[in-house]
Amino acid sequence: MSSGAIIEEIKQLTPDEQVEVIQFVIQLAKARPLTANELTELARQMVESEDPAEVQRLKTAISHGFYGNSAHA
Repeated sequence: MSSGAIIEEIKQLTPDEQVEVIQFVIQLAKARPLTANELTELARQMVESEDPAEVQRLKTAISHGFYGNSAHA
């Protein structure tokens, strides 16, 4: 089944079921380390940013993206 087909199935769920799917996806995203390309893009954005708050947010995202939902993050 393709991701497009899955998305279409999710659209047909009740709002309560959609909430379950959203919660699952958030947990999955938190636990999944980012790919090298995703980490590189975050690092590029961090270097180019002039906003200290954005730099800190990106540093945190890179750390979580590298370690996933690990205790090392």
